[in-house]
Amino acid sequence: MSIRRNPYSIDVIVPCYQEQDALPITAPKIAAYFRDLVASPSNDAMSFRLLLVDDGSKDSTWGIIEGLSEANPEIEGVKLSRNYGHQAAMLSGLSLATADVVVTMDADLQDDIHAVSAMLDAYESGADMALGVRQDRSSDSRGKRGFANAYYRLLRLMGVNIIENHADFRLMSRKALAALLDHGEVNLFLRGLIPTIGFSVMLVPYARQARVAGETKYTIGKMLRLAIDGITSFSVAPLRYVAFVGGGVFLGSILSGIYVLCVRLFSPQTTVPGWASTLLPLLFLGGLHILCIGVVGEYVGKIYLEVKRRPRFIIAERTKSAE
Repeated sequence: MSIRRNPYSIDVIVPCYQEQDALPITAPKIAAYFRDLVASPSNDAMSFRLLLVDDGSKDSTWGIIEGLSEANPEIEGVKLSRNYGHQAAMLSGLSLATADVVVTMDADLQDDIHAVSAMLDAYESGADMALGVRQDRSSDSRGKRGFANAYYRLLRLMGVNIIENHADFRLMSRKALAALLDHGEVNLFLRGLIPTIGFSVMLVPYARQARVAGETKYTIGKMLRLAIDGITSFSVAPLRYVAFVGGGVFLGSILSGIYVLCVRLFSPQTTVPGWASTLLPLLFLGGLHILCIGVVGEYVGKIYLEVKRRPRFIIAERTKSAE
């Protein structure tokens, strides 16, 4: 990796959804941190822009963003036409980035903003991406920790290359960002897409902070949806497993048929169990068929969404400073 010596600009992308409680606290803190960072002689950062993306919030998030933008020349706002989801909101901000370096983080400030300094050190040392990785999951509930551990094991089983305990707190160079934006998927799973880009990567450990205000917007349903997208967007292993299971059931049915035939031929006095031996296999096979159809349907549905090529997001409004 080559050392970067030239001054550079920074765009900070922050997706916001229903963040009326947290944003008045976190946005000024983020802006103040980057002002100090730019003013510090310890790095070559020369300017920054904080881009707040409202992902179709129903509360007063957009009004707060407008106020912050009017009061701070470095803060700009983008409002999406509806709620497209966290990943699409982040991508919309990335698509508007013009700086040499892009930093993405969440609006709740659970990502330790002070880790950005280490990310910039990695960038100045030649890394094209610096990925924030949680040191531990002690701040999570026991159920969420168990879900995360099981999910990462499942991803490894499916052959998905993902950085464990890395979410959406990262720094990207202009080159890495351009490569990311070349991907045209409608179903986005950025934390899985990032490792496929290549280039030089450095991991930056940080301690996850408590949420400053409000509640998490990632419900169990949204986490499950993101988990399924993470698997189906980067692996066809579930389809192969369906084929293996189908082959196993087919082989089992042949062996069962041979067994029944042998009983009939060589031990006619032995009675093959009645309704239970018939009903249970039918219920098992019926459930298995529905499960397999569901797995195949998930992939067919993703293909359907991809081939329509609908916009991944629509920008409804931008603040004056963003025009």
